[in-house]
Amino acid sequence: MAKERGRKAIVTNRKARHDYSVLDTYETGIVLVGTEVKSLRLGRASLVDAFATVDDGEVYLRNLFIPEYTEGTWTNHEPRRTRKLLLHKAEILRLIGKIKESGLSLVPLSMYFSDGRVKVELALARGKKAYDKRQDLAKKDAQREMARAAGRRAKGRS
Repeated sequence: MAKERGRKAIVTNRKARHDYSVLDTYETGIVLVGTEVKSLRLGRASLVDAFATVDDGEVYLRNLFIPEYTEGTWTNHEPRRTRKLLLHKAEILRLIGKIKESGLSLVPLSMYFSDGRVKVELALARGKKAYDKRQDLAKKDAQREMARAAGRRAKGRS
């Protein structure tokens, strides 16, 4: 079997960018068991309720849903178990400082295969208020309307 190259997306958390303003992102490894990787290769996972915590100087991903592998036997994994994320010690210490001082959250944005290994894109984020979400939607609508108008003008339909 040929060695896998490049980046292949498994799942993204689109709601995270709507609910949080992302300040910084980290690429982390994740500790998985065999049936979890097989289930991920089938593209089956959900980041909807997932979040990360720092406990005893280590980062853990909680509420990540990876369904059981259909071909697995008694060695199958638990779908919502807590999984350890792999970061350098300096990065973990930096995260601890930022989370403690300013009330930020660690939110997974996406999971993907990078050269055959599962990676998690973790964001240091601040929760948005309702008015921030409305402002973002208004900006997006204005951009879309400007693009439509430019398209109509380019086609000669004013």
